[in-house]
Amino acid sequence: MMVDAQIIPFEDDEARNRRRLSSVDATPARDLPQAQPGTPTAGAVAEWLDFLRRRVTGDYTVDEFGYDADLTDHVLLASLRPLYQEWFRVDVRGIENIPSEGGALIVANHSGTVALDSLMTQLAVHDHHSAHRHLRMLGANLVFSTPFLGEVARKAGHTLACNADSDRLLDAGELVAVWPEGFKGVGKKFSERYKLQRFGRGGFIASALKAQVPIIPVSIVGAEETYPMLANFTPLARLFNLPYFPITPTFPLLGPVGMVPLPSKWIIEFGEPIPTDHYPVGSADDALLVFNLADDVRDTIQQSLYRLLTERQSVWR
Repeated sequence: MMVDAQIIPFEDDEARNRRRLSSVDATPARDLPQAQPGTPTAGAVAEWLDFLRRRVTGDYTVDEFGYDADLTDHVLLASLRPLYQEWFRVDVRGIENIPSEGGALIVANHSGTVALDSLMTQLAVHDHHSAHRHLRMLGANLVFSTPFLGEVARKAGHTLACNADSDRLLDAGELVAVWPEGFKGVGKKFSERYKLQRFGRGGFIASALKAQVPIIPVSIVGAEETYPMLANFTPLARLFNLPYFPITPTFPLLGPVGMVPLPSKWIIEFGEPIPTDHYPVGSADDALLVFNLADDVRDTIQQSLYRLLTERQSVWR
């Protein structure tokens, strides 16, 4: 009995390897071993080991402000990412309005009783911008005079909200962020939510004019609902030398549990840049120009907040 046989031509090593690779590529995805969620990859483990080696050997740099980029990338921002992605589910818009290089000044509304909005904005810029730029934020004296918090803020690249520091950062081509409402914004009552407070004397505008960098207005929706502040217990605020002592629906009633932020849905929108390079040299000394520009930026953010609020279908989703 004759049996039909398929004749397979002779294969050299190269041809055999090509056939083996093609058979692997043809294997259905469901038959291949799948990585389990939460399982660290070999690359991630190697990266962490390399990070630990650099910390032990001192193979990392810290700038004149105390900024430690290596620690910020691998520890500080990484610790905020679950809150950003899973709890607040931040929706980022207009990130392309941030330049890929060179100085720029980001100006945003401030709210939420606890200043989580600044941290979420820092993470949004780093994770969503094509150049993964780092945000150098300007903070209040209270932040840097608080033990541990001040040191962490310095390592994350932040510094005092003063013209001298902002001028140096902008001249160096850094991306600088300021929240001009300060404690008046972050510590306002829930009944005044999404109503911008006064922007102070406009020192941030003067810095942008000196460096001739664009101003990028930023509108943040969702932060107001994380810790709804119903009242300010002034006696305790004075006792602890704080700008306010918040009373929220959960704090201090529920104790430490009341410090967990509510899972509101966030939107961070980066608006169209406002150029400053067409103003003549010395414009930063024109008090009227600085005031008008600050007022224009404030009005732009306020109108954007109103628009985003009308578009939002739910506080929580």
